[in-house]
Amino acid sequence: MEKLLPQNIEAECGVLGSILIDPEAIIQVADFLRPEDFYRDAHRAIYEVMLQLYERHEPADFITLCDELERQGKLEEVGGASYITSLVNQVPTSGNIEYYGRIVERTAVLRRLIHAAGQIAAIAYEEGDADVALDKAERLIFEIGRRRLRSDFSLLSEILSEYLNKLDQLHERRGAIVGVPTGFSDLDRLTGGLQRSDLIILAARPSLGKTSLALSMAHNAAVRFQQTVAIFSLEMSKEQLVQRLLSMEAGVDQQRLRTGWIDDEEWERIMLATQRLAEAPIWIDDTASISTAEMRSKARRLQAEQGVDLIIVDYLQLMQTTSGSARRNENRVQEISEISRTLKALARELNVPVLALAQLSRAVETRQSKVPQLSDLRESGCLAGETAVYLADEGVCCPIERLMGRQGFRVLALNPVTQRLEATPVTRAFATGRRPVYRLMTAGGQQVRATANHRFLTRSGWLRLDRLGAGQAVALPRALPSAVWSGPGHALQTAEAGEGDVIWDRVEAIVPAGEAEVYDLTVAGLHNFVAADLVVHNSIEQDADVVMFIYRDDVYNPDSERKNIADIIVAKHRNGPVGEVSLYFQASHTRFCDLELSPPPE
Repeated sequence: MEKLLPQNIEAECGVLGSILIDPEAIIQVADFLRPEDFYRDAHRAIYEVMLQLYERHEPADFITLCDELERQGKLEEVGGASYITSLVNQVPTSGNIEYYGRIVERTAVLRRLIHAAGQIAAIAYEEGDADVALDKAERLIFEIGRRRLRSDFSLLSEILSEYLNKLDQLHERRGAIVGVPTGFSDLDRLTGGLQRSDLIILAARPSLGKTSLALSMAHNAAVRFQQTVAIFSLEMSKEQLVQRLLSMEAGVDQQRLRTGWIDDEEWERIMLATQRLAEAPIWIDDTASISTAEMRSKARRLQAEQGVDLIIVDYLQLMQTTSGSARRNENRVQEISEISRTLKALARELNVPVLALAQLSRAVETRQSKVPQLSDLRESGCLAGETAVYLADEGVCCPIERLMGRQGFRVLALNPVTQRLEATPVTRAFATGRRPVYRLMTAGGQQVRATANHRFLTRSGWLRLDRLGAGQAVALPRALPSAVWSGPGHALQTAEAGEGDVIWDRVEAIVPAGEAEVYDLTVAGLHNFVAADLVVHNSIEQDADVVMFIYRDDVYNPDSERKNIADIIVAKHRNGPVGEVSLYFQASHTRFCDLELSPPPE
């Protein structure tokens, strides 16, 4: 079977012989040809030594090559000096070395494909989950293709010519300098468009217009700027999305489209809108509860076959992780974090912006101010400033409010597999504003003030504070080595035995404790830390490059003077400014537009 693998021994000899004739010829192949591309082991070893000599600025002629091979104990393995001589005699000139090198590279790619096919067959036999198998198979093929993707030098005059053409096109867009344009002038000025390889989170409470805004962006990008858009709709069907797009383009009330009460003039607008939309490069997939593996597979395929400029996911919380298996509710925090990491990886892999919609929790509506904050997007609560955090390297406890701005410190975090406390670095310590807090008290005397959605470790897993009740067991560290602790300490007579470094105490009461400035930590990997002598959950930081919120005052205040006005809040922008822009929301057509383009009041 080995003899049947694609190979060209003559071309391999041609590459090596050309370099022996003219050592400078290696410059023409060193940037794309690798030792592993050679089929014959002897040729692979010879070329590897040639590259080593080239990197040391030594000529790879007959004498230096034989000397280096002998020094490394490889000369006899490759056939001795006589075989090196035969390579010199096989080519009359080094002028064709690049041509020979491309043949060697091509046959190597074919061999890798054959090898990958064998691996894919093995995966298909061994892997029970078809989605996981497909993802692994595609990864093997993509890896082979990615190895061949290279960039080369370009003459400045050529780059300038291409850039001027692009600049002329961007000038026509009136200020959308980079990225995929959203079609909203103020938003595009603030963000520069949706940037390639970025993960953009668009979040809001239900019924504020997340899907409408995303569809408006898709419509603008595809219809006005001919950008190819892929929409993964986990909540709405293809027909529902088409109805919304048609309502936007034709300017016909959605209710009339749903019921069929359409007059002749509207029919004419609908037909014209249908023709325009039919030319728009928008692709829609409405697979419910799609897994990250399936989404990645479909996006890769669409990119390869049609090209993609923007991917929209509606919405984040409805997605499943690669395994697709049901998880315990308390692990949904890590699952959402894993999904966002996967979407960020997809954005980088395909070099396109990924716009993911997310639903904010009810915590927004428990505050006096309903304007969303970054802390609302995190899947964890917060702790009052006096909460003592155990610092593993110093062996002392420090109020969490004093950790703001500090870097390079570690906390104790519980490893759920070993049930041991491990020193784990904190990647971020931050404040999240003033919020209502509750005091949790245990039978052993531990107390902590936290927000209602902060999670504590129980025998049933991680539970929010507002899901805990009197008598429920919460986790405590068995001991804190060398801790300077001013609290009451463990009342061991009330504590219950646990495993490893954990013991259990009972909740005695949970009572309102006013409002307080609250804080949280981000602890990579284990996502928990010891604070107030309890094991508490940490905040999981979003992987998003940009986070945008939608706020409509008229939803919460019926007498608001800002009727039909939506504030788009750019709360996080990794590579640019944050800020706020206002758009007009036309409910009957479920579309957004710039304020200066808003229709007259009906």
